[in-house]
Amino acid sequence: MTGNNIITDVEGGPVRHIPVMLNEVLSVLEPATGNLIVDGTFGAGGYMRAILDAGANVTAFDRDPNAIAAGSVMVEAYPDQLTLVHDAFSTMADHVAQADAVVLDIGVSSMQIDEAERGFSFQADGPLDMRMSQSGISAADVVNQAGRSDLTRIIGILGEERKASFISKAIVEARELAPLETTSQLARLVEKTLGRKAKDKIHPATRTFQALRMFVNQELKQLADAFLAAEKILVEGGRLVIVTFHSLEDRLVKLFFKERSGVVQTSRHMPEVASREASFELRGKSPIKPSQEEIERN
Repeated sequence: MTGNNIITDVEGGPVRHIPVMLNEVLSVLEPATGNLIVDGTFGAGGYMRAILDAGANVTAFDRDPNAIAAGSVMVEAYPDQLTLVHDAFSTMADHVAQADAVVLDIGVSSMQIDEAERGFSFQADGPLDMRMSQSGISAADVVNQAGRSDLTRIIGILGEERKASFISKAIVEARELAPLETTSQLARLVEKTLGRKAKDKIHPATRTFQALRMFVNQELKQLADAFLAAEKILVEGGRLVIVTFHSLEDRLVKLFFKERSGVVQTSRHMPEVASREASFELRGKSPIKPSQEEIERN
């Protein structure tokens, strides 16, 4: 599935999180009383309330301590159904022996973006951090310490930024004068380096910020490890649902499912060939996409 997270204000009330493609996710998960469903990306518990209301039990993971702390309210509301685990979703097999379904809503959460002090976004100035777990190396560490060639690869591959070499050169030159410490400093530097036209739909620093976030949090590795963990704990007939947000995630998910469903596409000009024994069966030939209504609302 491909989607996006949105925040809205309802009838003048407080800003709240709205889960992406909720109906589509629920239709595949099919939660029922007695099921155990693993939510690998708890966030604000967007999917969880609907799953819990259907009678299923949930073990939810998040490496962000803020999300775990905020989730205590939901645990109190569903004390016999919901368990929160402060750990990366890639470790689910260390905490759960068997599950009827696993759902992963990949990427940064809208709540993290809204917190300027977390440094995920340049829409509000904050420290250049981007750590989901609030530990380990930060984006500032990468920007100020990585070699130019490494920065070029990070921004070019993870950000899919065609002008990555220009950005890495500008970063290295700027940090020789003073460290880059805030989101606005980096955003202004990238904008100055690439320029910005009135017709541009996204800020020129968007891909650079995406790349740094993905690198700092090792998101693609975490996703690949989560595939293997989910494959290990899912019961026969269990379901794995993944909501992706950009091409690198989407590509990785498609490759995994194609390989694990017993089919490998070696080339678009060649027929599909049998691979290892299938552990998954695909539902449909293509990913489920958001409805036009959801796209317009987002």
